[in-house]
Amino acid sequence: MLELCTLGTGGTLPLPERALASLYIRVNGRGMLVDCGEGTQVGIRRLGWGFRCLDGAVLTHYHGDHCTGLTGLLLSLEKAGRDEPFHIYGPVGIKRIVEGLCVVVPPLSYPVMLHEIPAAGSEFEMIGLKIRAFPVNHGGIPCYGFRFTLERGAAFDPEKAKALGVPVEEWKRLQAGETVRLGLKKIRPENVTGRERKGITFVYSTDTRPCETLQKNCAGADLLVLEGMYGEEEKRPQALKNHHMLFSEAASVARSAGAGALLLTHFSTSMDDPETFIPAAREIFPATYAGRDGLEVTLRYPKDQEAAWTSLS
Repeated sequence: MLELCTLGTGGTLPLPERALASLYIRVNGRGMLVDCGEGTQVGIRRLGWGFRCLDGAVLTHYHGDHCTGLTGLLLSLEKAGRDEPFHIYGPVGIKRIVEGLCVVVPPLSYPVMLHEIPAAGSEFEMIGLKIRAFPVNHGGIPCYGFRFTLERGAAFDPEKAKALGVPVEEWKRLQAGETVRLGLKKIRPENVTGRERKGITFVYSTDTRPCETLQKNCAGADLLVLEGMYGEEEKRPQALKNHHMLFSEAASVARSAGAGALLLTHFSTSMDDPETFIPAAREIFPATYAGRDGLEVTLRYPKDQEAAWTSLS
């Protein structure tokens, strides 16, 4: 199971009811963030998932609405008694950015590990997720989207276990990844597994125009969390100028990608109610939803070849 919460769904400037960009991800009790805009630490406290379980953060780019919450976050981690390393991934220049933001932060009780994402993107792991960073089109500034995959092991095959003479009481050990010894013979987990099973995949990408790398990395995802900076078609010139997306453009990406669902975020301050523009987006891609601060999403392993079951609350 994979849990998400849109801590902040605003773009550019915070509003009373809309903090700036941040997504909390949790897998088996461990957490991480995507982006850390102003208000992130307040959102975490409201959510109640905690600070100590956060292993790190990934930053899409260095515009202020995506990273200025780091100062408060690092202080909150300090107050929570953290002593484990905290990892931050971001575009080239992350050392300068984090050091600049942390001028007002006293010495921390834990190390902050900084990792630069190369221009072509990279792959790494955090909290049990395989993460692929890919470049997107936000004008002249380096900016990345992220594809997250929670893999799932192959299914245990009882018939194979029986054929090898493995006692039923030893099956749990094999399912847990242990090797079982039967006399002089070793039975490994891979000896008693069947077909491969589909894991869970979702993509997070804001501050971009539709582009080839975005479309490619959204393909087949169970959930897309994409920006919907503007709802009205009349804002297309502004979207082109500022390298953002309309609701309709994000919905078109989701449709072409064959995604399971689309959750829109990163709304312009000029947009009072994102729900107003959802009906038009659903004409393009029916499974389109508007995010809001504090929205929780649960993705579960799919059954057989079905899509991952998604709940939004």
